[in-house]
Amino acid sequence: MYEVCGEKELKVILALDPGDSISGVARKIDENRETIRRVVNRLEEAGYVAYDDGLQLVDQTLRDVGLEFLTAAADISPPSITEAYVLPQFAGMEYAYTGIDAVYVWTRGGYQVARNPEDYPLFIAVCESDIDAWTAFFDQFGIPTSEERQPAADLDGAIQVVLKPRPQIEAEVVDGRPVILLEETVAFANEHYAHFQSALDMLGRLYDSVDTDANYRPN
Repeated sequence: MYEVCGEKELKVILALDPGDSISGVARKIDENRETIRRVVNRLEEAGYVAYDDGLQLVDQTLRDVGLEFLTAAADISPPSITEAYVLPQFAGMEYAYTGIDAVYVWTRGGYQVARNPEDYPLFIAVCESDIDAWTAFFDQFGIPTSEERQPAADLDGAIQVVLKPRPQIEAEVVDGRPVILLEETVAFANEHYAHFQSALDMLGRLYDSVDTDANYRPN
């Protein structure tokens, strides 16, 4: 019973959506595929996960209890920045990284505009109807949310989540992370060209569909 109660097993149980592949789950929680394959095998042997046209969680109660444990643990050990990026996968609601974080995701981590670890906002597009649910979700982890970035001096911790409400979410998945469409991301970067000139150059080299006039070269 206790042999499948480790950190990665809990992550898999929380992140798994019906029909997911092992690779898909691994990308969601930013883990090595082979490691997650072994974790899934252990969960399957224990009867927690089954293969049926993709991975399936046998009992949804496991996920609910796992989330309760995680939120209780956050009172003792608050989420790190890296962990905060994974948390939305556990919410069971649609979302997509937007703004600065969309550029970060689409450049596959290659471009990260300067952000102070002591003042770190995450920008997430969510459905308008889910705003209250998202606020309640992050509140469980002690992470404040708002629809506009808040001054660091007004917050107790370094991390905040800026929720950008939309009637519906149009997203693609890049390296396991849902993100606003590439076209919209490029438009955002062009709108803030001074900050994202190098990112636009990177996007233009990564994706044939991106037509940009950026011609940035580092000194």
